[in-house]
Parts: sequence; structure tokens; C-alpha cells
Amino acid sequence: MKVLSVNIGSLNFVLRNGKKVKSGIFKKPIEGSIELSSLGFEGDYQANKKLHGGIEKAICVYPSEHYEAWRNELRRPGLSYGDFGENLTTLGLLEHEVCLGDRFRIGSAEIVVTQPREPCITLNARIGLIDLSARFKKSGRSGFYFSVVKEGTLSSGDLIKSISKDENRVSVSEFNQVINGVPEIEDIINRASKVNDLPQKLKNKFLKIKNH
Repeated sequence: MKVLSVNIGSLNFVLRNGKKVKSGIFKKPIEGSIELSSLGFEGDYQANKKLHGGIEKAICVYPSEHYEAWRNELRRPGLSYGDFGENLTTLGLLEHEVCLGDRFRIGSAEIVVTQPREPCITLNARIGLIDLSARFKKSGRSGFYFSVVKEGTLSSGDLIKSISKDENRVSVSEFNQVINGVPEIEDIINRASKVNDLPQKLKNKFLKIKNH
């Protein structure tokens, strides 16, 4: 497992639903090492901190393995790492294998998987396709978020080392089923409710679904 690209971005205007809004979705690869704090990478910005960033979404991760599929599906051969707004483009971390609560070390930093990514309509504006966020959600190629257990430094090319695996084994792909409203998800919700690193607001939301 490896980091192929570290991507950060400043705030820029994007045209969303006919209005200019500020967004940090325009990420570009950087060279060299970078500091990682509990709130994310040094020099990386988010405009809407209620939906993006923060302790539980400090790092947005996207598997490099998905890029070729999107290039073909969207007929965008020029798509490159960071274009989907991710901070880390990785090799060897796929949604059906990575589980909520799994912990890893990259460089001197330690991180933990907290939840899948649910892209908003800003991704549509970034790529210029009005239905891309919906297609992301349906595809299962969602990516996911890390929170920071131990601050440190890392860089592109660093190996991603597994520290521990959560015993409940709720994969990102499984939890995407809950997000997407797939029937017969009670077992997933039961296991997910025991994952310490899953944000409490998500536990509350999906326990309500289970009890209805």
C-alpha cells in the first residue's frame, strides 16, 4: 500500500447552480514532505467546514485504481490525481477491503478510517458534469475519510502500513450500502454501531433507520 499523490488546495471560486461560491476542491499534487495536524494538511483549505474537513474528515482519500474507470466512463482521459478533490491518492486501499476503524501509519503520522465520502454538488461543478456526485454514490467508488490519531509528516511515495484492524469489520463498501439505502442492512448497522471511530451523528442517523 502506498501514497501516489499528496494534494492540497487553496480557496477558489466555482460556479455552482449559477452562483459563484468559494471551494477548496481544486487540489493539486505537491512535492516533498508536508505536516499533518488533527485538522488536515498544512496549506489545505475547505470553504464549508460543516460538510468538509474537521477532525472526523481531516483527510479525503481516493484510490488511484478508480481513475482509469472514470476516465473511460466520463470520456475524460486527462483526469489526474487530485481532480476529485482528494488529499491522498492511494494504491492498495480499496473500499471493499478497508474497514471503518482500521488504523494506518504513513510517514510519522497515524490515521484511522472514519466514514465513506459522500460527494456534494461541488464535485459536479469541479468536473463540469451535473450528475457526477450521484454517479459517484451509485458506483461504490466513493473514497473515504481519515481522522488523525497522531500528527506527523508524510510525503508522496510513502508506504501505508497497517497498524490495526477494527474487529467489527465493516468495510467502506458495506457502509456505502447503508448510505445508499440498500434493503436488509440491519447486520451492517449493528456492527457499525460498535465502531468507536464512526462519528456519533452517523450512528444516530442509521440507528433511526434500523428502528423504523
